[in-house]
Amino acid sequence: MLDRTATALIKPLVTRLARALLRAGLSANQVTIAGFLIGFLAALLIANGAYMTGAAAIFASRLCDALDGALARLTRATDRGGFLDIALDFLFYASIPLAFAFNDPARNALPAAVLLAAFIGTSSSFLAFAVIAAKRGMVSVAYPDKSFFFLGGLTEATETLAFFAAMCVWPAHFIELAYVFAALCGVTVITRIWWGWRAFS
Repeated sequence: MLDRTATALIKPLVTRLARALLRAGLSANQVTIAGFLIGFLAALLIANGAYMTGAAAIFASRLCDALDGALARLTRATDRGGFLDIALDFLFYASIPLAFAFNDPARNALPAAVLLAAFIGTSSSFLAFAVIAAKRGMVSVAYPDKSFFFLGGLTEATETLAFFAAMCVWPAHFIELAYVFAALCGVTVITRIWWGWRAFS
C-alpha cells in the first residue's frame, strides 16, 4: 500500500547511489545477489538472538533491492535480472519468520508457520496475476518501471519491512505481530484474487 510513496521518497538517493555503483563497475545482478546474501545473514543473526544487528542487515538488504532496479534502469534491464530479483526476494521474505521460529521453536513456530502460509497466498496471487497479465499484454500504470506486472495490495514491501523491523525491536511480541501481519496479508490475498477475477473476465 505504501510502496509508491516510499519509492518516490527515496528515489533521488537511490539513483545517486546506483550511479556510484555503476561507476564502480558493479552490475544489477551482483547487487541483487549481494542483497540476498545480506538478507540471509539477517536471518542467521535473528535465529541466534542478535535482533538489532539482524534488523540493520534487513534494511541493508532492502537497500540493495532498491539499488538493483535503479542500476538496471541506468544500464539495460533484462528478463533474467527481473527473474532473479523476484525469486530471491521471496526467499528472503520467507527466511525472516523462519529465523524467529528457529530462535524459539516452542513460542514462535506456529505463528511463523501461519505467517509463512499468508506469504504463500500473497506471493502466489501476485505471481499468478503477473503471468496472466503478461499473456494479455497488460502494463502496470502504477509501477511502469517493473520488469513484470506489479500488482499492489494492502501489504507490500514497505509494510513487510516495517513489521520485520518491529519484530526485531520487540521480539517478545513476535507472536502478536506475526498474527496481525498474517491477517493483513490475508486481506491482500482476498483483494488480489478479486481483482484478478474481475480483470480476467
